Amino acid sequence: MPAHTLATVTPAEDQVLQQLLQGLNNRSIAAALVLSPRTVENHISRLLATTACQSGTQLLLSALAER
Repeated sequence: MPAHTLATVTPAEDQVLQQLLQGLNNRSIAAALVLSPRTVENHISRLLATTACQSGTQLLLSALAER
């Protein structure tokens, strides 16, 4: 994955990604960010599409590598 792809995510997507990096599940992220679980799922789907990652695990590994 090119390093610039996570730089193009929206602030809301970045908030969800930060919560994922802390190990929270979708329901916990929704509660923490005061969002519906479906909205969290949509943000994760867009993150996967933006980064061309095939799974949540790959997304997290890519995000950790960019830190």
